[in-house]
Amino acid sequence: VQLQASGGGLVQTGGSLRLSCAASGRGRIFSNNGMGWFRQAPDKEREFVASISWNGRNINYSDSVKGRFTISRDNTKNTVYLQMNSLKPEDTAVYYCGAARGAWATNARENYQYWGRGTQVTVSS
Repeated sequence: VQLQASGGGLVQTGGSLRLSCAASGRGRIFSNNGMGWFRQAPDKEREFVASISWNGRNINYSDSVKGRFTISRDNTKNTVYLQMNSLKPEDTAVYYCGAARGAWATNARENYQYWGRGTQVTVSS
C-alpha cells in the first residue's frame, strides 16, 4: 500500500489548507482500515492530529486542533482529507497520513502500519 499526501504549503496565520492522502496498491485495505494524520515539527516527536474509523463514524482529534481541523474520508476514492482552518504558526510541521492496522484508528503511532511521505505545512505569523 502506498500513501501519498498532498495539499501542504505556505499560509498566513488564520488561513486554511486542505490536505489529501490518496491510497494505492491493495485498495481494499483502505476501505477496511482506520486512517490518521500525524505531524512532526523540527526537533520534535511525531504527534497525533486526527483519526477516522473505516466507516467514518468514529473520529478523534488532538486537543490542539479540536474545533479547527476536520478529518474526513471518501472510500470510493481511497482518499482521506484533513481540512485545516484558523491555522496558527504552531501548526507548522510535516504532516503524515497513516493507515491503521485495523478498522479503528487511535492516537498511537504503533497502531499504524503504513505511512505516506508527508507534506509540509508552514504557517507564517
